[in-house]
Amino acid sequence: METIAWIGFSQGLFAAILMLAKREVSISDKILTAWLILLAIEFLTCAIDYRTYGVPLLSSSFLLFNPAFYLYSSSLVGGAFKLKPLQLLHLIPFLFLEIFAYVIKEPYSIRNFFDSNANLWFRYAFSVASVISWVAYNWATFNVLIRHRKRLVNEFSTIESNKRVGWLLFIVVFYNMFCLASIVVAASAIIFRLNFPVSPVYNYSALLLMVYILGFYGLRQGTIFTDKNPDEEEVKEKYIHSMLTDVRKNEIGRMLNEYFSKKRPYLNPELNMNMLSSALNVPKYQLTEVLNTLIKKNFFQYVNEYRVETVKKMLVIKTEYSIEAIGYECGFNSKSSFFTVFKNITGLTPLQYRQTMNLEF
Repeated sequence: METIAWIGFSQGLFAAILMLAKREVSISDKILTAWLILLAIEFLTCAIDYRTYGVPLLSSSFLLFNPAFYLYSSSLVGGAFKLKPLQLLHLIPFLFLEIFAYVIKEPYSIRNFFDSNANLWFRYAFSVASVISWVAYNWATFNVLIRHRKRLVNEFSTIESNKRVGWLLFIVVFYNMFCLASIVVAASAIIFRLNFPVSPVYNYSALLLMVYILGFYGLRQGTIFTDKNPDEEEVKEKYIHSMLTDVRKNEIGRMLNEYFSKKRPYLNPELNMNMLSSALNVPKYQLTEVLNTLIKKNFFQYVNEYRVETVKKMLVIKTEYSIEAIGYECGFNSKSSFFTVFKNITGLTPLQYRQTMNLEF
């Protein structure tokens, strides 16, 4: 167990240093760096506990993990996120229970967790706080990530894996499976009166794995949104209060169709809503509203249908070109995204479509 603690301390600190060494450090990077440092300190205190008391003291590390994960996710997928001093209140339960565990020197022992003694009230408070934190923050984080996935299709024409942040959803699933398994482990330790530290080893091993995942993906993760206006987002989501008249909607729809037909901006794989808004001199939220209500498509669908239509023509005309080359020429930035989008729209792979059209001619 002590070995796990020292490895966790060194890896957490090392990952935090690497995060600070990134070329461009965003707010989300700073939050993750602080999170990794606190996790490193948590592992360090665990190692010191073993040297001092022979056992680790009761850890509230998951009261740190829950709000930190929520704040990091919110900062990563929300361009308007700003870290305010008031948000440090999220850490109060963690700090209070962590410090108090040292004041009363409460050992991390699940086997004796419900034994009646002077500290039983503290262990009950610890349990209730942990459950509330787990449920509340996980629900909030899950909602943040789901809203982000829905928003992507209204902002980008090409959605790379770093924008999807699927690794965060993976952590949500993994973390909740871990918490459920922890309940089973704790119940086993209590029922069977296990004499070895099952829960501390299990918990700190999972926490060490989290440090590796956060460090690896956090270093690779880039900025997703750079300028999100909350007021525009609010207007966009509440079309019932829209100030756009039907005449203006039709005008914007005509501008969109003409611009895509004549200028063919979809050939640019980096095309996004900011670029389109600037080119047409129309606010993003108005473009989104017109796409969703008048044209009945989100931005991703609208752009990629133009790309697929162009691909279909080129597959027939430019038979000497490879399928991948045609995809890149028509605005797709990767083979996988090209094949996926093309099949979703046409029901065929590009090769099947080319073969079908060749048979017809």
